[in-house]
Amino acid sequence: MEGIINNIISYITEYGLRVIIGIVIFVIGRFIARKITDVLRKFMERAKWDVTLVKFSGDMIYFLLLFVVVIIAIQTIGIDTTSFVAVLGAATLAIGFALRDNLSNFASGALLLILRPFEVGHFIEAGGTAGIVEEIGIFSTKLRTGDNKLIYVPNSSIFSGNIINYSAKDTRRIDLTIGVSYEDDLKKVKEELWKILEEDERVLKDPSPTVAVAELADSSVNLVVRPWVKSSDYWSVYFDLLEKIKVRFDEAGISIPYPQLDVHLKNTLNGGKYDR
Repeated sequence: MEGIINNIISYITEYGLRVIIGIVIFVIGRFIARKITDVLRKFMERAKWDVTLVKFSGDMIYFLLLFVVVIIAIQTIGIDTTSFVAVLGAATLAIGFALRDNLSNFASGALLLILRPFEVGHFIEAGGTAGIVEEIGIFSTKLRTGDNKLIYVPNSSIFSGNIINYSAKDTRRIDLTIGVSYEDDLKKVKEELWKILEEDERVLKDPSPTVAVAELADSSVNLVVRPWVKSSDYWSVYFDLLEKIKVRFDEAGISIPYPQLDVHLKNTLNGGKYDR
């Protein structure tokens, strides 16, 4: 009986000590994990990462470190974690496979927030659509179109294709092609175009605009008109120039031709003569 009691006491002492050590490891490990996470969060904040990404990444790092601490603490107690880790790994693989599209969107969202090819308020064309960026999320980006529709575009669709950022630069060039008749005086045409550009205060002097003959087409002489404007003025100047050019050309007697097709009919009956 005394031997049984001694064995029980020895067992309790041995495993009790392991449990205490395991608890101490867990407490200290959790403290260290939190400190490491705080340091990494401050580093990401100094690098000007997005707030959402900093919070999400910080939580992921903390729980990953905490998981390692728990495994070490359990092993210290004397519990075999081999099968536990294997099952958890298999479950993680299955979950990852099932959520591969979401994981791809998350990875793309993280890269978008880090690399910043565009920001909130920019007008972009990406993922098969165009609009003003209203929100860059972890899984999708919210765009507002010109007709005030909201479109949620998966981040993987944006990051895997071309991204055109129309707001990245302060200035943009307007590219217009204006056709005039072959009978019109090119010198007069160019003078009128230069007057229109010079009268518009929104057209920048530097870089200077371009007015030049670009093509001798089938039914018109095509000129390119390329003024530089502020990005915020692009569409207003674009529409105004088209209207002003049409009005001024009408006043100056300059014609803007449109494609014409001449159809010649040949009578092949009775040797080319009509039978009346």
